[in-house]
Amino acid sequence: MKHPSSTALTLSGGLLLLACGADTTTAGFHELTTASSTSGAGGMGATAAGTTASGSGGDVGGPSTGTGPHGPIGGDRPVNVHVPPSYDPNVPTPLLILLHGYSANGDLQEFYLDLSKEADARGYLYATPNGLKDKQGLNFWNATDACCNINGIDVDDSAYLRQVVEDIETAFNVDPKRIFFAGHSNGGFMSHRMACDHADKVAAIASLAGATHLDPKDCKPTETVATLNIHGTLDGIIWYGGGSLLGNSYPGVIETSQRWATYNGCSTTADTSPGSMNIEAVILGKETKVRRYDIGCKPGGMAELWSIQAASHLPIFNGTFRQKVFDFLEAHPKP
Repeated sequence: MKHPSSTALTLSGGLLLLACGADTTTAGFHELTTASSTSGAGGMGATAAGTTASGSGGDVGGPSTGTGPHGPIGGDRPVNVHVPPSYDPNVPTPLLILLHGYSANGDLQEFYLDLSKEADARGYLYATPNGLKDKQGLNFWNATDACCNINGIDVDDSAYLRQVVEDIETAFNVDPKRIFFAGHSNGGFMSHRMACDHADKVAAIASLAGATHLDPKDCKPTETVATLNIHGTLDGIIWYGGGSLLGNSYPGVIETSQRWATYNGCSTTADTSPGSMNIEAVILGKETKVRRYDIGCKPGGMAELWSIQAASHLPIFNGTFRQKVFDFLEAHPKP
């Protein structure tokens, strides 16, 4: 199947759906972006439920000072932190970092997945950093060989995101056993990279339409990390069964899940007894099949796969999706 080499459809409100680069061996990229990008600095604007801070935390529900004790969170790539209304500086608080897809930014990824309300309700610190811009002017994460540093830019996003976590830990009372990453597409790949490189920090990840390294030897987690993979079976951008982007291959989502089962000391035989559930708003019935790899695992380790039948690269989720993602993360702190 041959995909268009470059397609951009402008939608109302300045949103674009962008698909770029594809041939018979290339799935291509497909993300959300804006006609006039605001992606220079990471993070969301303040919401009614909580407040955002660039570092110090300020008064919850009020304005923030904009810096942490040692300068902006994220350094020269500053990141805003959304602080829940219930935040108490004397109580260790879970942290969720959401990573955008290729060509998108943190604000648009939050607009799509709408996790901030659930983060507020559950008392999570929440941040949505941005990748650098490539030569096409599109934000990316240098996650794996396949995705998505298409220009070969010299940037270590793994080290940058660890520093973001450590900056947030300095500015806020973060629970070290409950640091989580989630991401879509390129952000899903990057979430896997963080679990591979920083298993001492990351308790669990949730990856939507992402994958891990092609070569298992490129992922060497030093501790267990619980992993949730979510993927549409008809995803034409990051293929469910694996594929390649601009000639660089990536594994399928079942293989990715089995890899993490192995890293975590689990059996690679999936438990399908959880059955199916409804997390997608358009497809009728219980469209999502659950596979769980949790037999014989080391403490803190397991893998889970949600296969959304007939869903694309951008599923339309219902409220149950957000609840179940947070349920998964909360069930898997560091031991």
